[in-house]
Amino acid sequence: MKDFATFRHVLIFLGVLLGVSGNPLNTVAADYPFGLLMVGPANDHGWSQAHFEAGQAMEKILPGAKMLYIDKVNPADRPGITIPMLVDDLVGKGAKLIIGNSDDMKDGIREAAAMHPEVQFIHISGDDALTGKSGANLSNLMGRMEYGKMMAGFTAAMTSTTGKIGYLGPLINAETRRLAAAAYLGARHAWVNVLKKPAAELQFKVNWIGFWFNIPGVTSDPSLVTGSLFDSDYDVVISGIDTTEALVVAGQKKKAGKEVWAIPYDYQGACAVAPEACLGVPYFNWIPGYTKMIGEAMNNKWQQQFLWLGPDWQAINNPDTTSIGFMPGNAMGDPQKKALADFQQALAKGLNLFSGPLNFQDGSTFLKAGETATDAQVWNLPQLLEGIEGASK
Repeated sequence: MKDFATFRHVLIFLGVLLGVSGNPLNTVAADYPFGLLMVGPANDHGWSQAHFEAGQAMEKILPGAKMLYIDKVNPADRPGITIPMLVDDLVGKGAKLIIGNSDDMKDGIREAAAMHPEVQFIHISGDDALTGKSGANLSNLMGRMEYGKMMAGFTAAMTSTTGKIGYLGPLINAETRRLAAAAYLGARHAWVNVLKKPAAELQFKVNWIGFWFNIPGVTSDPSLVTGSLFDSDYDVVISGIDTTEALVVAGQKKKAGKEVWAIPYDYQGACAVAPEACLGVPYFNWIPGYTKMIGEAMNNKWQQQFLWLGPDWQAINNPDTTSIGFMPGNAMGDPQKKALADFQQALAKGLNLFSGPLNFQDGSTFLKAGETATDAQVWNLPQLLEGIEGASK
């Protein structure tokens, strides 16, 4: 993908980040308390835990930083509680900066930022700093997980013996469409360009559960969805949800003698729940982005910005420098490791899979031959791509 041009608002590199405190109900004396609102539990082995541990790291990296946190910020766990209510609580405890870690918090963070112009806000995965829908005290941070998902899809296709790859999706929006599409493009590249197999023989199916993690009675059960895919001869399932059900089910099937694999998401240590079935994990490392943005705020150099940070191609798993990593799993074979390393090098040198000809799922043209998607086109992907089975809206 290209660097931002007109699409980005500003791209400034800063310097500081967070740390962890135990109880969000108690005021913590510190030079720079900051608040972290997490959509899921802090120990979910996924999205929220990656944020939580980055927050803990900030206390060590940025002298004076102290994290106040509230997890399980979602309607099922905290019915009737709004983002502005939680922000009021954190600001009352001294928080000078607030991070909201979910796209679903967009409206609430925007409202809270307007109510507290003296406080800085970082919204993860949103784009208000680009669209002008917020004041100057709200910035956005996201990782270019498109690269991680391409690696996941590539690894899945290099491993699959049936040519049937499942994708366990959360809810449907532009973010989740572009990540599912990236996984498909990675799989197609491996299937066609490396394995030299006909594109028509690759099946890639997305099943959406309805939220970022399982909410009994509200979402589809991700364990049942994953099991159904495996029972239908999809032998690799790539997870797009915050938690590890896909890998847990793969581990269970593996122990029962079925040759299946899974690729979890978000968190570097996710493979630990079932290493025998884990091909690897694309993960977010929030330390570089947090350090830059919080550091600038601590040094009175805050400036509204949108940061969409990618891998450090020289050291993709370096926690100090990379925002997107990929950790190979125990179940990845040596040929797949070699192929993945070659693929990573190609991406580092500029290989762009969001290049035409590509059609949308409804058959309309996305990119003509020779065209490459802009960042804006990728960020706002309106449909899944042709070749992917599953709902786009």
